[in-house]
This record gives sequence, C-alpha cells and structure tokens, in this order.
Amino acid sequence: MKKEYDLGYKSLKNLVYDYLRNQMQKGELRQGETINMDQTAQKLGISKTPLREALIKLEAEGFVRIQPWRGVIVNELNLRDFKESYQVIGALESTALLAASPRLDDRAIDRMEKLNEEMQRALERGDFDTYYENNIEFHRTYIDLAENKALADIVDILKKKLYEFARPKEFIREWEDISMEEHRHLVDLLKQREFERAAAFLRNTIWSFEFRKNSLFAIITSRTGSNDGGLPFLQSHRLR
Repeated sequence: MKKEYDLGYKSLKNLVYDYLRNQMQKGELRQGETINMDQTAQKLGISKTPLREALIKLEAEGFVRIQPWRGVIVNELNLRDFKESYQVIGALESTALLAASPRLDDRAIDRMEKLNEEMQRALERGDFDTYYENNIEFHRTYIDLAENKALADIVDILKKKLYEFARPKEFIREWEDISMEEHRHLVDLLKQREFERAAAFLRNTIWSFEFRKNSLFAIITSRTGSNDGGLPFLQSHRLR
C-alpha cells in the first residue's frame, strides 16, 4: 500500500477505497465475487479497520453489499440498473443545465466544445482514458455551474457505479461517434441559448437507455463473462 500511494495526502480509508475501486475497474474484482477481508488486509499490509470503513463507503455507493455470515459481495450490474440510473442521471443533468443557464456563458460553452474536440482526437488515436476523462469533464461543466452539491454528488456516484463496473476496455466506435455528434448538437443549442431544448435533449436523447441498450448488454457480458446479469431483463424488453 505504501509503495502505491502517498499516505501524506489521503486517509488510509480513502486509499483502500481507491484501491478497491481500481481493482473493480480493471476487472480484478468481478461482479458477484466475494472480497476476502483477511486476504485483502494482509495483501495491503493494513488492519481490518480502514478496510471495513472503505467497504462501508463502497456499500453506500452501491458497489458492494455487506452480508452477515457471507462476507462482502461485489454487486452485479444488470440492464435494469442501467435503465434506472440513466433515467435519474438524465433528469438530474437536465435540471442542472437549466439551473446553470444564467452562468453558461461563451467561455463555458467554448470549453465544452474544446473538450468534445479532444474526445474526437483521443478516439482517433485509441486513447480511451483521455476520451473517458474529457467526457466526464464535458458534462461536469454545466453540473458545476448549477452550484448544487447534492445533485452533483448523486450524479457522480451513479456514474462511478456504471463506469467502474462496466467501463469497456475498447471503444464501441458507433456509440462513441454518435455520442460526440450528440455533444456537438448540445453545444449548438447552448450557443443559441436554447436552454429548454438543450435540457430536453439531454434527458431524452443523450441519456436515452433505449438507444444504448444493445451496447450496454455487450459491455455487461464482457465484464461478467456471461449474460446472466442482463438476459432476464432483455427477455422482457425487446431490443430495438
């Protein structure tokens, strides 16, 4: 643990939290697996107290569930989770954009446009990490300007849950191309000060679960190694 992190900057609990999330992102901790507390504490060279505190935080954010007598289970993410999260994120981000509209000046809109351009360059050179980070920052521009910490925290937790569990290792080119085109359209609406239309576009298009259902199913199965997590939901919701 001391070799990987600087203990002067973060509490031990937060270091363990970051470590476990990183393990989930890399697929070292897979959905449905049990986290062995004894082995994990020994591997990190720490006591169980900061590990337990980190796991409590992860449980509050929906990453794991702590079950008496069974231990700590990494939560499984299925299409229903995506559908519900997309609905919530769409509603909150559209609300944030409207709240931010008095402060969404040319400088902020230009920043969003430049972030989308950098996403395009990252896509062309196969740099997924930069693409992902700029995508987050694109949306964070208007979320931060909304000046609603509770809203921002909820959106952040939901996105962590979705993207840490199911962040693909490779681009889904069709999805990414459409995503950037959607961003360009959103920026155009903001330049025209069409904030109501922009908010509706965020809610009904950018965060549309129906549009991305097939791609999300592919991501989930690549993470779990099977389609058990999504198949029951798919059977009752015909793919379009």
